[in-house]
Amino acid sequence: MTLTVAVQMDPLASINIAGDSTFALMLSAQARGHRLFHYTAEDLNWSDGRLWTRAHPVTVQRVAGDHFRFGDPVSLDLGAEADVVLMRQDPPFDLGYITATHLLERIADRTLVVNDPASVRNAPEKVFVLDYAHFMPPTLVTRSLEEARAFLKQHGAIVVKPLHGNGGKAIFRVGPEGENLSALMEVFNQTWREPHMVQAFLPDVAKGDKRIVLVDGEVAGAINRLPGEGEIRSNLAVGGSAEKTELTDRERAICAELGPELKRRGLIFVGIDVIGGEWLTEINVTSPTGIVAIERFDGTDVAGLIWDAIDRRLAERAA
Repeated sequence: MTLTVAVQMDPLASINIAGDSTFALMLSAQARGHRLFHYTAEDLNWSDGRLWTRAHPVTVQRVAGDHFRFGDPVSLDLGAEADVVLMRQDPPFDLGYITATHLLERIADRTLVVNDPASVRNAPEKVFVLDYAHFMPPTLVTRSLEEARAFLKQHGAIVVKPLHGNGGKAIFRVGPEGENLSALMEVFNQTWREPHMVQAFLPDVAKGDKRIVLVDGEVAGAINRLPGEGEIRSNLAVGGSAEKTELTDRERAICAELGPELKRRGLIFVGIDVIGGEWLTEINVTSPTGIVAIERFDGTDVAGLIWDAIDRRLAERAA
């Protein structure tokens, strides 16, 4: 069955096609004969129960510098003319992002939105993971310098990061002496109104930070991301590198516990992060990545698995 797929994402011209998961999903959809449309979240409009957007028909190809072709823009009714919406714009998870989930939620009974917009809104990466605190490293959520100092004293070295950050941005290690902790908390409190995440520093991060991708609650594959020289961050977006990996028993237990809840919430494409084979740090649901690297190392067509899961969801709706 040919589907009409609307892809809500960042501008196509700016993506790195060598590793971009959304681009891989678009290539896979196109290979199945689906029609693709591209639009940005800023283009959404709502009136009288209709949600529409100015969208471009698009074709894609894996040719750097010539990876997409737009057709003439059209007004696309997402509730009546689209079968699937891929909500794939990158964070920040701000009010613009949240508003887009509210708008897309209004068509979710007619059009399959991946991931489910209400579930995305209710499961921000570093908040949803608190439901699984028994798998996490020691963690504090706070704006208080006093609490952060007490936590540092307890754990010896800590990492401070924004609660709604992404891509490894603004992650700081503070050593046992607490150098610059007060200045750092001051900057964080001036920059963000919400609390911040403080975690015990895990020396095992030097061995890598594993990204495990789950598709409709089932493990699809994993890569180990290694930090660059002089870095504690292993995100590929900030210079980390990827290597082939296998799951530990603890990681399989984490996935087994998370999987049914992810499936229940309509979170079809999820990437979780695990340090040292045992410490769960994030559950990425907004715009998870990693499927291109998994295919490169394991040969697993994760994009195809995601479209298979989408087909199953559509069949369930039609039954």
